[in-house]
Amino acid sequence: MGKGQARGSAAVGIGSAVAVAAVIGLVVLSQLESVEAATFTVGDAGGWTFNVQSWPNGKRFRAGDILKFNYISTVHNVVVVDKGGYTNCITPAGAKVYKSGKDLIRLPKGQSYFICNFAGHCESGMKIAVNAI
Repeated sequence: MGKGQARGSAAVGIGSAVAVAAVIGLVVLSQLESVEAATFTVGDAGGWTFNVQSWPNGKRFRAGDILKFNYISTVHNVVVVDKGGYTNCITPAGAKVYKSGKDLIRLPKGQSYFICNFAGHCESGMKIAVNAI
């Protein structure tokens, strides 16, 4: 019986280890879920359009979140610019230009600036500045 008892004890020990590992796994997964990236539709139902510059106000963005820009691609675009480009509605050389009408842009940590560079659009408030923590 000595051998049987040893095997039984080992089986109980392994079962306990599996249960502990499962609990730890669930805790880790619950933590990962809480930091999952969010998707924000720029301009909400109105989409990427004029006078949207105040849309980010009151929202909390995190690095890795996704901005979804919905717009008519024949009359608008999305350009990633620096602060000067944002302030002065100028597209710097080499700026990334999105043209699909359904652009998904992942936010890096820190400040990001976006404009539409069609003539007069940025000046009409088609620009946003977003800070991701």
